[in-house]
Amino acid sequence: MAAPAVVGAGAGQGKEYPGGLTLYVLLTCAVAATGGLIVGYDIGISGGVTSMDAFLHKFFPSVYRKEQTALGGSSSQYCKFDSQLLTAFTSSLYLAALVASFFVASVARSLGRKWSMFGGGVSFLAGAALNAAALDVAMLIVGRILLGIGVGFAALSIPIYLSEMAPHRLRGTLNNGFQLMITVGIFSANLVNYGAAKIQGGWGWRLSLGLAAVPAAVITVGSLFLPDTPSSLIRRGYHEQARRVLSRVRGADVDVADEYGDLVAASGAVVVRRPPWVDILGRRHYRPQLTVAVLVPFFQQFTGINVIMFYAPVLFKTIGLGGDASLMSAVIIGLVNIVATFVSIATVDKLGRRKLFFQGGCQMLVCQVVIGTLIGVEFGATGDGATIPKNSAATVVAFICIYVAGFAWSWGPLAILVPSEIFPLEIRPAGQGVSVAVSMLCSFAVAQAFLPMLCHLRFGLFYFFAGWVLVMTLFVVVFLPETKGVPVEKMGTVWRTHWFWGRFVADCMDGRDDENCDSAFHKGNDDIAVREP
Repeated sequence: MAAPAVVGAGAGQGKEYPGGLTLYVLLTCAVAATGGLIVGYDIGISGGVTSMDAFLHKFFPSVYRKEQTALGGSSSQYCKFDSQLLTAFTSSLYLAALVASFFVASVARSLGRKWSMFGGGVSFLAGAALNAAALDVAMLIVGRILLGIGVGFAALSIPIYLSEMAPHRLRGTLNNGFQLMITVGIFSANLVNYGAAKIQGGWGWRLSLGLAAVPAAVITVGSLFLPDTPSSLIRRGYHEQARRVLSRVRGADVDVADEYGDLVAASGAVVVRRPPWVDILGRRHYRPQLTVAVLVPFFQQFTGINVIMFYAPVLFKTIGLGGDASLMSAVIIGLVNIVATFVSIATVDKLGRRKLFFQGGCQMLVCQVVIGTLIGVEFGATGDGATIPKNSAATVVAFICIYVAGFAWSWGPLAILVPSEIFPLEIRPAGQGVSVAVSMLCSFAVAQAFLPMLCHLRFGLFYFFAGWVLVMTLFVVVFLPETKGVPVEKMGTVWRTHWFWGRFVADCMDGRDDENCDSAFHKGNDDIAVREP
């Protein structure tokens, strides 16, 4: 059964406010979205660095020896990079981001979105410097922890900032700019790794890690020039400043009284009885948003995309491509990722979230089955001393690119967009904090488990992730409502009219106001009509 669509009475989709895409809102969203560079750069850089012989020889000599043995044909290709210490280097960032997400929400709520972005940039700068100067594994991991704190700040505050600043008709397009910057960061990291691997003297890995300071400096400096969002300013009592910011982002000749009034009403409807973390976990009418905020980032990590992005050069070495060829293949994947993200930017506010989720899931499912089968046919069950023929390796790379394209216009950007737009104002930072925490926990688990899983499951690893893609695609079809074109302050109606989630919020939408319901859920919805598509 299709979920009901929420449309404006005579407007088409949600309540219509005047104003469109102004130069000011475009510039502010573009600057904020550059925070995605630090996330993407780190995702791309770690896999390339851990495939560089000089880096492995210095910090992980046991892995280096195992790799040389495998190249000599005397051990399994599946297991040559299996090292818990090596995976700890990669995954420690995500554990740090997980921990950071629990206090970043309080910072974003009390100080605003702007200063959260600034704090993330500063932490990332410190981590980049420490990694570039690392003398031992301990310095590497401490640097990764600082990078993780920066990622936690950016991943929580930037999507909320973009969703609150953008006109609701273009919220998906502008929010997807964050994912676009992530893909640019990944692509840039792959280019840097490709060049750094050729530097004589074995110090290229320091250049790769140190250049993370460049995207960190961009968001650190850029955030100083950004205004905070009208919603955040109103929530903290700066009403006149909020009106000025709203007038500027919607256009000087636009009457913002209606939108400003709704923002004030949404903020004023908040009844602060308990901390937001307690509210979001304890109140029945937040169950739909909480479920989606947990499952969408969970499913995103179990698409297997981080296997490709973290370890693309390592994976390509494993399937028999040489060092330069593996890094070049990773560069190609990064380029595909960027181009495909533009597809999402162009279509997300036209086709909607559900259609892109579904199409991308089907595409990734087919590709993973094909990739697993090809690698299984060439390597067999053991992979002992095997090398994959060039034609088969090229086919694997081609299907990986198709898989990445499907992810880049569906589960990549939308898993960031949807959690940032579904929560009411009073718990929005806490809700995004839950989403980021789940994403980072799953990223940590996948990064920590991938190399051992590759060693033990072998080509079956791709079937493992294909099974998860099937489950999450079915979840979208059955349980995910469409949020296209609905103002964030009117998002409650989406849940009330859903065939399943409506039972959780119906009591709150009929006018009741008790300890499990607050007035924000039954105010301001009279001007929204609902119809079946």
